[in-house]
Amino acid sequence: MSTTQSMRAMRVHDASGRFVLDTIPRPTLLRPTDVLVQVKASGVVPNLRNVMSHYGDRAYLTVPDLPAIYGLDTAGVVAEVGSAVTGLTPGDRVYINPGRSCGSCHACRVGEPTNCEAYTFQGYFGFGPKSKKIYEQYPYGGFCEYATAPVDGLVKLPEAVSFETAARFGYLGTAYAGLRKGGVRAGSTVLIVGATGTLGLGATQIARAMGATRVLCVARNEALLARLQALDPRRIRTFSYGTGSMAEWAHRETDGMGVDVVIDAIGPGSPHQVTRDAIGTLRRGGKLVEIGSMTDPLPINMHEMMCSAISLIGSVWFTVGEGQDLANMIAAGTLDLEMFEHHRYPLDQANEALSDAEKRAGGFVNVVVCQ
Repeated sequence: MSTTQSMRAMRVHDASGRFVLDTIPRPTLLRPTDVLVQVKASGVVPNLRNVMSHYGDRAYLTVPDLPAIYGLDTAGVVAEVGSAVTGLTPGDRVYINPGRSCGSCHACRVGEPTNCEAYTFQGYFGFGPKSKKIYEQYPYGGFCEYATAPVDGLVKLPEAVSFETAARFGYLGTAYAGLRKGGVRAGSTVLIVGATGTLGLGATQIARAMGATRVLCVARNEALLARLQALDPRRIRTFSYGTGSMAEWAHRETDGMGVDVVIDAIGPGSPHQVTRDAIGTLRRGGKLVEIGSMTDPLPINMHEMMCSAISLIGSVWFTVGEGQDLANMIAAGTLDLEMFEHHRYPLDQANEALSDAEKRAGGFVNVVVCQ
């Protein structure tokens, strides 16, 4: 065990959302099933400043008490393991799935931890007042040198998966879980709304890896759409939203049938009309899976939905098992993520990293704080 008793951390002290470099005690393992991870990379979420300064008025979201260490997607090397930990040893490369649950409520007992009433994203936000207790147990986001996590919250990373790529797993896992809920498989036709964004680009590549034969990609930026189609000209088709009818285009691309699954990956501030138009692309019995953060209230004709047997599904985050699937697919070469452009920043430049991420230059850019 190292004799170092302190570490550096970029912490937020007030609602301005500015990070300050502090020296604080290095974490200790509170439980025999906990693991201490030396952080190597942490993803930077473009929406982070909104979380830190504007989510206080949303009763269903809870932020940690200040000063706080943010950093949602963390990858690193195991430094220490608790006495009850098996299967991991110091030196192993891991991704910390930040989804924390209480372990004892009804949802946890029936194997649905993402539905836990205390569900919390370590280093980001929680989904209700009970998240405060989770923050007390696991207060370390990725913008520090060491973080603790429960052993059952870790994805083991093959050497083929870089720490920078693993720091994108939050988006990739969210997309993968949504595609699975939509039932995507070999032969499926998938339409992705917001396809050039951080969520959408991952969904496009993962849909291909899952065997989708046609991936219809919708966004506004024509240059990014062209770059996206170049990844797989045979299977990827693109549509610039606002240039015509999305539904008519999708039906032409599917020989009049419509798509099997829509993955709605558009973010906050987008009008509900985009999602309404996406529903119109579905075939009878199709599914729309919401993985983005569109907050505009959505008017829906429920009778029409019933008669067409259309399903609307909300999907939040992903399991450790789904994260392990991603790691294994990358290692096997079935999931290609070589298109990422990693923008790397040292820990003490977390403010600059967030400013870079807030430019929202598209899903090809991956902003990472590295150590």
